[in-house]
Amino acid sequence: MPQIVFVQPNGLRETVQASAGSTVMMTAINHGIAGIIAECGGSAMCATCHVYVDPASVDFLPPTSEVENEMLASAASERKQHSRLSCQLELAPGVDELIVHVPERQV
Repeated sequence: MPQIVFVQPNGLRETVQASAGSTVMMTAINHGIAGIIAECGGSAMCATCHVYVDPASVDFLPPTSEVENEMLASAASERKQHSRLSCQLELAPGVDELIVHVPERQV
């Protein structure tokens, strides 16, 4: 079973089990991960599930869509090279671990 490691701004790491095919956002919500708000419920319409994907995990993810790219421009925290909306990050089969960093603020 794949796992997602959520790294909080203070460095605290929380590892949770995920299901292949689920999104990083839904996994975060289901496990009560602090800092993932997801106001729009996963529709890529609010940018409150913004995360920074660890460079070691970038290759496991699909490319950023045009809609996601536009929403990231309105994220509350600084947009960085590996910024993504966690609602758009589906765990592909064969991924054992994905590491994401939660930004300091979402709103």
